[in-house]
Amino acid sequence: MDQKTRKIKKDLNEKKVEFIDLKSLDLRGKLHSLILPKKMFDADLLKNGVGFDASSYGFAKPEKSDMVMIPDLDTMFIDPFSEKKTAVFLSNVHLTDTKRTRFSQDVRFIAEKAEKVLKDLKIGTRGMFGPEFEFFIFKDAEYYVKDNSSYYYLEKDSEYNRNYYHSSSPDDNYIDFKNEAVSIMENIGIEIKYHHHEVAVNQHEIETKFNALLKTADASVIIKYVLFSLAKKYDLFLTFMPKPLNNTAGNGWHVHQWIVKNDKNIFFEKGRYGNFSDKGLNYISGLLFHSGSLCAFTNPSTNSYKRLVRGFEAPVSAIFAKSNRNAAIRIPTYVIEDETRMEYRPGDASSNPYLFLSSMLLAGIDGISKDIEPERFGFGPFDSGIPDVKSIRKKIKMLPESLSEALDYLARDNDYLKISNVFTDELISQWIKIKRKEIDDVRYTPHPREFEQYFGF
Repeated sequence: MDQKTRKIKKDLNEKKVEFIDLKSLDLRGKLHSLILPKKMFDADLLKNGVGFDASSYGFAKPEKSDMVMIPDLDTMFIDPFSEKKTAVFLSNVHLTDTKRTRFSQDVRFIAEKAEKVLKDLKIGTRGMFGPEFEFFIFKDAEYYVKDNSSYYYLEKDSEYNRNYYHSSSPDDNYIDFKNEAVSIMENIGIEIKYHHHEVAVNQHEIETKFNALLKTADASVIIKYVLFSLAKKYDLFLTFMPKPLNNTAGNGWHVHQWIVKNDKNIFFEKGRYGNFSDKGLNYISGLLFHSGSLCAFTNPSTNSYKRLVRGFEAPVSAIFAKSNRNAAIRIPTYVIEDETRMEYRPGDASSNPYLFLSSMLLAGIDGISKDIEPERFGFGPFDSGIPDVKSIRKKIKMLPESLSEALDYLARDNDYLKISNVFTDELISQWIKIKRKEIDDVRYTPHPREFEQYFGF
């Protein structure tokens, strides 16, 4: 038993842990748990793992569906919500061969492979990512779908004060809730930048500090777990759904990012537009060039495209700028040299964070590798001086208007994802299959608005 394992075992004993919770995400991004008595934490678990049925996780399996999960010891934290003292580990999925080979479609493995490509191509030593988590909190939420009836109901707070952005107490009813959530996250080891009320009633945001890709995705899983669990504790209902309310701002998952090489930010070049280097602009161009297929992972729900609506203040244009809110990518101008960065704005947290961040990084890498210049494809910059997105729409590429359109793009444009076998053909095919099924489930179900428009005809 190595030194790290001995230290973990000692910690488990000192903290009087009774259970081990192995958590992992399925392909769609839903969190799963497999809970073991603490006595099962031994050398055999760390070498051979514990078996489970991977067919329930949505993976495409050229191999048998029996697989094993092995805890990543670097991810341990004590569950703040479990009555019995429980140590949580995020887990990796392995095949059942004698070598316990990593499963190519395991989403944490995909993130690791994407980070390795960055290093292997000598573009950078690490990517740095900082997401903004937008979510709604409701006092009550109900939804129901049957053959002969369907409805949803969300209980909103009073709208007596319409100036919600950065509302202070007492206008923000959930400051204490967010303070408690952030305190829990910090105690677990997730560094938070700040939290605040967002632009819509009941809408809030928590922003994290920057970290590498895998650690950012891991933190995203834990942040959602903390927020959902804390909401349940207080009989509240919390959602990251992109567009839960009609005629109201939606929830995005804006991700700030840059690349470091030898402790230098390769996006920075003083005096250029936004202090951005050619490599930084190439990275931006890669994301915009592949923006159609990228949306299949960054905006992977039918509900995503109720937020990305053209003609409104939404990031629907495959352009970049410093201030244009229709731009898919924004270059913040208030940052210091070491944190010169871009912000990818279309995405939302209905996504699987490992697939979201990995696909985005690979698109940027492709832009750098192929020296894709923004001017060549009309990506901008287009700042607020441009009159209106309608006036330039014929000149620029637009993001998909539906999940179906995004999947069509993905089916045609996926080679950049398959570099070094990061994304496999099997995973891409399975993703498209799962998402097409979701589209059909929504498409075949009558909508209340249809009754309003057509029932009396």
